[in-house]
Amino acid sequence: MNPITLTIIYFTILMGPMITMLSSNLFIMWIGLEMNLLALIPLMINNSNPRSTEAATKYFLTQATASMILLLSIIMNFKQLGLWTFQPETNDIIMTTTFISLAIKLGLAPFHSWLPEVTQGIKLKVGLILLTWQKVAPLTILYQFYELMNPKMLILSAITSVLIGAWNGLNQTQVRKIMAYSSIAHMGWMISILPYNPSLTLLNLLIYILMTTPMFMIFHAHSFTSINTMSLMWNKMPMALPMISLILLSTGGLPPLTGFLPKWAIITELLKNNNLILATLMAMAALINLFFYTRLIYSTSLTTFPTNNNSKMYIHHNYTKTNNILAPLMILSTMTLPLSPLLL
Repeated sequence: MNPITLTIIYFTILMGPMITMLSSNLFIMWIGLEMNLLALIPLMINNSNPRSTEAATKYFLTQATASMILLLSIIMNFKQLGLWTFQPETNDIIMTTTFISLAIKLGLAPFHSWLPEVTQGIKLKVGLILLTWQKVAPLTILYQFYELMNPKMLILSAITSVLIGAWNGLNQTQVRKIMAYSSIAHMGWMISILPYNPSLTLLNLLIYILMTTPMFMIFHAHSFTSINTMSLMWNKMPMALPMISLILLSTGGLPPLTGFLPKWAIITELLKNNNLILATLMAMAALINLFFYTRLIYSTSLTTFPTNNNSKMYIHHNYTKTNNILAPLMILSTMTLPLSPLLL
């Protein structure tokens, strides 16, 4: 793709959520979401093949539907109150349709089925944008108006997302689908705490982005797309084995790694609000998540798949790709738990 075109696309992807975050006008927020949606599609179909075209089409149809529902809610609210913002007097039906549209955009259950299919059909670096930066704008809108939404609806969607993300990730062999179901589960954790302590939602989002980015960078550098290709990591980049293992355990929420911090804080906050059943169910679902992360670690670190002798020579090749961001991201995604008193 032309470098100027690529620069414009990335700038639009960057500015879309920024416009949504900085605006108090619902129509301007909607415009920010649309900029984000339309700029990502050219990246999805950059290397055109039937799979990426299918993924881009699915993404466009689901996101356009969500945008249409959100615009309908905004116009209905304007007709009722004459304001371009939601108020305590806003009709409950309008707030419900708003949440449904944002849940589709975030890939929350039961509107999650598009996310694994789209993630599987696109390149890894585009998948990283889809699973991290694209979540920022819808979550910002939820963060601003969570008090006006039905907390039971938020919690029901959260527990469904956590259970579906954990359960459906179990039988996957494709790395991108595993990361998509992981994203659905993490979104469930973020939404579950929104009615009680929304600042923890932002903390969880930040830590989720910190953990997902280095993992995708390693996958992209070595073109790891399935568990079978990851099993050859030992002879391509031996140092990646402990790195990817630590990040996966951190993403699973195992102490004393960074990923334990949001789960610990969220469960504590739920227990403070006498929400014992939700906290227990989510902790159990986190164990299922941890299982499929551990399975990835097992296939990469603890097994040597039968290969021809030539592949054992990869280790001696000069590795030309240098990445200066990976080391600090690795430290942030695994070792920031001691900062928890400061962050909380």
